[in-house]
Parts: sequence; C-alpha cells; structure tokens
Amino acid sequence: MNVLLTIVLAVQMLSALGMIGLILLQHGKGADMGAAFGSGASGSLFGATGSANFLSRTTAILAALFFVCTLTLAYFSHSVKPVASGSVLERAAPAAPAASATGPNPANQIPGGGTPVPAQQGPATTPATTAPVAPASGAAQIPTK
Repeated sequence: MNVLLTIVLAVQMLSALGMIGLILLQHGKGADMGAAFGSGASGSLFGATGSANFLSRTTAILAALFFVCTLTLAYFSHSVKPVASGSVLERAAPAAPAASATGPNPANQIPGGGTPVPAQQGPATTPATTAPVAPASGAAQIPTK
C-alpha cells in the first residue's frame, strides 16, 4: 500500500512540474498577432499553430493526470486508520502526577528555595511563614473532559 501511495505521489509531482513548464512555454493571446504577420512563425519547431495545439493538449492531459492522482491520494488518506487518537498532552497527563509523587519534595525544586521549610506540628500560636505553592505546570494545567 505504501509503495502504491509513493508511486501516485511521484506521478502527481511530476505532472505538476510538467504543467508548470508547459504553461510557461505557451504564448499569450497577444503573441498570435505577431505570428500572423510573419514574425517568428517559420522558426518554430511545430509551425505557427502546431505548438499551440501540442502544448495545450499536453497541458490538458497532465492536468487530468494531476486531478486523478489528487483524488486517489484523497481516497487513500481517509482509508488509513490513525495509529492513536487523542493528543499527546492527554496521554502525558496521568504520568505527570505519578512522577512527582515518587520524586523529591516539590518545595525543594523551587528556584531560590535552597532550604526546605519544616512542616508545623500542632496548632500554631504565631503565624508561620510557609513556602509559596508552585503552580501546576505542563499537563496538570489542562482541564479534563
């Protein structure tokens, strides 16, 4: 299946490049007036009107080939099942709390907090200073469904 998709994609790219080249080679509508009065008609490979027919027909064939390849790629892109559904952050959300529970104390990881603040024992009579609580980061901030 992957070989077929690679071949179709290569044919599509080659037909696109061929169409670009052929469209750039074609003359505009104003160039026909000069050829009618004899400027350069005898020097062309296909004659005065032969190149217009050849280039326009070849461009039409390449356009049809490009269209068929595009439809084929669109059809095959919807037939392939995705590997995993959901986002990366939804899969990482359960792993984040488990890693912090087994790791070191989060208060020690705060920048500038070299010494951890001891926890209070019993009722406090004077207001104690506690370390500020670090906001949740990463996947913990994402609301769940």
